Amino acid sequence: MNMSRSTLVYTALAAFAIIAGLFAYAPSRGLTGGLSEDSRAEIAALQTGDMKKLVVHPAPQALASAAYTLDSGGTAQLAEHKGKVILLNFWATWCAPCRKEMPMLAELQRELGGPDFEVITLATGKNDPAAMQRFFAEIGVSNLPLHTDANSAVAREMGVLGLPATVLISRDGVEVARLLGDADWASDSAKAILQTLIRPR
Repeated sequence: MNMSRSTLVYTALAAFAIIAGLFAYAPSRGLTGGLSEDSRAEIAALQTGDMKKLVVHPAPQALASAAYTLDSGGTAQLAEHKGKVILLNFWATWCAPCRKEMPMLAELQRELGGPDFEVITLATGKNDPAAMQRFFAEIGVSNLPLHTDANSAVAREMGVLGLPATVLISRDGVEVARLLGDADWASDSAKAILQTLIRPR
């Protein structure tokens, strides 16, 4: 049976997306740190509601080395946040679920933010700066950064295939868990999980 050219193209793209996703979750060799078996078990016991979608990795995953643009105009890399637990949220102005989720991330930053924890929001792809500011203003968020990943280099390197996507980064500077899609990050379950990561070991 002959397949049309468009069908072949879509099939190839779907296969590429699956391979990219598998690559993103493949164990990263040579990495240390991450979560102990006891910590993973403790987090699993805390996962209720939307947090059941959180995938806790059995081994630490490497972070992107690509730079992103700070809202202050400079650039930074994720590795520079080592020593602090990071909730990294990939979003975009056109993403409706991101609009629903962002105020919950703002609440997390208000309640838990400090020297040991930070919510970093990273607008990936083409996002007009004025539209980003309006997005935050319309939902009443003023305590989260307007950092950008304009060419999606960070997102691509980390295998982010859809938005929103949230990555949890341990103090060791490695990815330890990931949640695809929006979630209630202001829930008791989410806060308990994050406090488990923040708590000194």
